[in-house]
Amino acid sequence: MSGNTVLFVAPPVSVAEHFNKLKDLGFEVGVAENLSGAKAYIEKKPALILSKARIPGYRVESLLGVSAEAMGNFPPIIVFTDSGTPEEAKKLMELGAADYWLEPLVWDRLEAALPVLESEQPEPAEPAPAEKSVRPQAAPEIIGKHPAMLRVLALARQVAPSKATVLISGESGTGKEKFARFLHVQSDRVGQPFVAINCAALPEHLLESELFGHEKGSFTGAINRKLGKFELAHGGTILLDEISEMELGLQAKLLRVLQEGEIDRVGGVDTVKVDVRVLATTNRNIEEYVQEGKFRQDLFYRLNVIPLKLPSLNERGEDVILLATHFVKSFCKAYGLPKLDFSPEARKWLLEYEWPGNVRELQNLMERAVLLAGGGPIQTSHFLLDPDSWQPESLQEEPQTSSEAAQGVHLPDDVIRLEEMEKLMIIKSLDKTEGNRTQAADLLGISVRTLRNKLNEYRKQGLEL
Repeated sequence: MSGNTVLFVAPPVSVAEHFNKLKDLGFEVGVAENLSGAKAYIEKKPALILSKARIPGYRVESLLGVSAEAMGNFPPIIVFTDSGTPEEAKKLMELGAADYWLEPLVWDRLEAALPVLESEQPEPAEPAPAEKSVRPQAAPEIIGKHPAMLRVLALARQVAPSKATVLISGESGTGKEKFARFLHVQSDRVGQPFVAINCAALPEHLLESELFGHEKGSFTGAINRKLGKFELAHGGTILLDEISEMELGLQAKLLRVLQEGEIDRVGGVDTVKVDVRVLATTNRNIEEYVQEGKFRQDLFYRLNVIPLKLPSLNERGEDVILLATHFVKSFCKAYGLPKLDFSPEARKWLLEYEWPGNVRELQNLMERAVLLAGGGPIQTSHFLLDPDSWQPESLQEEPQTSSEAAQGVHLPDDVIRLEEMEKLMIIKSLDKTEGNRTQAADLLGISVRTLRNKLNEYRKQGLEL
């Protein structure tokens, strides 16, 4: 293990999809599921740590405490969680977290946070002023052939080389951040930083410090000067994610940055010039926010120079199949599984489902299906939707595995009752996760408590679990 290592403190199944991509870039990957395991890896000097906020038996605060004791001789820690709050973000970043992300753990964001590989750093010929070294980025792959998607993509390509601000709107899960990264990579700023910040994840006073930086002693806990995201993005691009959630007072300060190209650090007296292209995203109807007085009209006009409106997934027709096939191929590779195809019934269901969670929901369902399909093909039952709202009619006959036989689960020749299907899926999930109930519950989309109750029911029926 070396400075070219990325350490995940998380259940392996939740981050495995990124392993091969990291290795392709030349990084080693470490995984720990508790504090003692993380400490063992950290002694070998990883370059970056990405930690879940909470795992059974572990909280990231304990790792941040170890980082604080190291007095700066410690790799940066990025915290990610599926149930974040502004209060938790404030607390963890004050404890020393480098950043706070909401899941899913998107590859584009992870790639942008990677350090420069030791082998890629040039030998210094002579002392020179320190400059930021930024990893060249490939353009994100945007998959889609629907006319609505092609129009948005064509507009993005046309405006990417400019410095114009772009407001990207669309429902949650439509890929707004991916389009923002596409704009950056297609511009002449591609060799410069791309910095993203979620305006909804932080309270106003902390968000101001994160955006503009602060001086030592400017508030309780400001023990050193900190550069804000705008300074870190100098020469490059900043993405203001969920801009509509920003408080009005901070909107006025952001407007000044857009108009004057300069910032004031919290507690500072000197004005700092910045050259940054601003991109923003929102899942709200921001024009309604303007009418209701929740968003400044002058800031809206500044941001909305180029509007990009992303279509929802249920408006994109056959793109659903293209994306589903792409995700299945990716997850099969990540988990070392053979190629999987869709059954005709599953393909029909994919086209008819409304996709309230858009592309993000599709990606999550495809990961679940890959893990549960075994040898394939993928059936509708492998999507494991809520039994109360979805009733399977039939399943193709599958060979009974030794594990299922040992548990006394018998598959009928033609139709399987809902209760038996549920039991089978739970047992398969436990097999896939080697008995880890937390991971199995995540895979099934249910709570650990619900899984525990189901297992108790099966024990009463005489099953040995």
